[in-house]
Amino acid sequence: MGISETKIESIETDLLIIGGGTSGCLAAVKAREKAPDLDVLILEKAHIERSGCLAAGMNAINAYINPGETPESFVEYVRKDALGLIREDLVLSMAQRLNEVVQDVESWGLPIKKDEDGNYVSRGRWNIKINGEALKPIIASRVKEAGVNVLNRVVVTNYLMSEDNEVIGAIGFGVRDGKCYVVRAGATIIATGGTAGLYKPNNDGSAHHKIWYSPFNTGGGYAMGIRAGAEMTSFEMRFIALRIKDIVAPTGTLALGFGATQVNSLGERFMQDKFADMGAEGAPTPIRVYGPTREVKEGRGPVFMDTTHLTDEEVKELKASYLNMYPDLILYWAANNFDPGKEPIEIEGTEPYLVGGHAQAGYWINTRRETTLKGLYAAGDVAGGAPYKFVSGCWAEGVIAAENAVEYIKNKQESKSEQSDLTKKLWDEYNRIYAPLEREKGVKPREMEERLQKVMDEYAGGVSRYYEMNERELKLALKNIKRLQEQIEFLKADNLHELMNCHEVVDRIDVAEVLVNHLLYRRETRWPAYQTRTDYPGRDDQEWLKFVNSRREQDGVKMLEKSYEKLVK
Repeated sequence: MGISETKIESIETDLLIIGGGTSGCLAAVKAREKAPDLDVLILEKAHIERSGCLAAGMNAINAYINPGETPESFVEYVRKDALGLIREDLVLSMAQRLNEVVQDVESWGLPIKKDEDGNYVSRGRWNIKINGEALKPIIASRVKEAGVNVLNRVVVTNYLMSEDNEVIGAIGFGVRDGKCYVVRAGATIIATGGTAGLYKPNNDGSAHHKIWYSPFNTGGGYAMGIRAGAEMTSFEMRFIALRIKDIVAPTGTLALGFGATQVNSLGERFMQDKFADMGAEGAPTPIRVYGPTREVKEGRGPVFMDTTHLTDEEVKELKASYLNMYPDLILYWAANNFDPGKEPIEIEGTEPYLVGGHAQAGYWINTRRETTLKGLYAAGDVAGGAPYKFVSGCWAEGVIAAENAVEYIKNKQESKSEQSDLTKKLWDEYNRIYAPLEREKGVKPREMEERLQKVMDEYAGGVSRYYEMNERELKLALKNIKRLQEQIEFLKADNLHELMNCHEVVDRIDVAEVLVNHLLYRRETRWPAYQTRTDYPGRDDQEWLKFVNSRREQDGVKMLEKSYEKLVK
């Protein structure tokens, strides 16, 4: 299919939601509840019934205010876990809505485990147990019931921008039909999730998509904001998950649900021995990755979760808990005659990701979830400043964004920006979208993706470098990223799927450039493993208890600093 064969479909809607993951779906439902006459449209790259990072389900809600806790105590915990630096206003406003949104989704059909008295069964201080394999289909069904319009299989490539820098919609293409979709909207919510695939993964070859975060969350939402000049924050706080080796299943189930502890190859409980001074709740999440990584680097690896204390009945219960989200782990154990009650389970850190729901990379927003671009709201993993969201926090942010976007639409008056002539901008983007299909020769997206991953792994703190980096390496990373940006014009696609892959790698390259600038700018080590600077190994609260932000301008990425405000004592 060439440009001459492409059809253009123009759509007008009141509220456009880009991304049909759990946050985007909650935003859509709540917008319709708040304004039943509102026309709401979701554009989703995959299909909302099984899209996003929770497509396979969950076995717990990891952010919930259990009895005895408060939103304020939640903020205190998140501040400690993020080693002293969070947007407390964002975390507090999210925490105040956690229980409300969980109960909403339960009323839609999500099974939440309860004790004999009808109380939710907790799994740790902030967690409750669920049977969540069908989490996404349940939410998608509610979206349909709410009368939300959905266009599946549409890749959004850029925002539509007015002359006065207002987001007035978006443009993209259909992966199945090849159409160019131009959507004009009164307000837009970006809810596309974080970024996987920036770094070379542990598993390569045919298993290169066997990673922790959804491999299809490729940073498009971040990249569109970067290209439009939105202010971004905290990209240097990457997220690295501690996971079961090869299968990449979560270890929290082992630690919180079954009392497993980390041990090295010598049988030493190194986390307890070396990080016990960090408090009764245990080491902050970054340290839980840094600890085992250090053991391996210093020759005491591999590392394990010790499950050998489990009874046969407990092993059966453990397997059942993984069936809700990682059934392939149970198949792997069965195929290899592995018994977690007799052998410890080997673990390792993943490659780094940008995930605003676990760490805090994303758009710089206010408590209304407004970005620095007029008419654009951000929710979920793509929104910055508020770590420890997990699924329920992303729901809460989607609801907050929807409520305020609806108010924005109601109060909006037709202005010059609505009358702007977008013809040239649209045709420029149209030609950019389909250019890879027109090239007879060029570079395939997989080749450019692997080059980017190699550069990031070796020069920007990847797995092969134990997540460590220094100024010289980061500057080399930037130099190589610039070369890749110059080579984007050679990307070639033979079909619509490869065209999608081309835009995914372009988005990753733009995100990588901003990430490396952030890693270079913060001259301390605040989050070991997530952000380890060997040339600045210490944490410096006097100079660096502040947010590192950025905005792409015509002459490059401009770095900004924002102060930290402590709201909760």
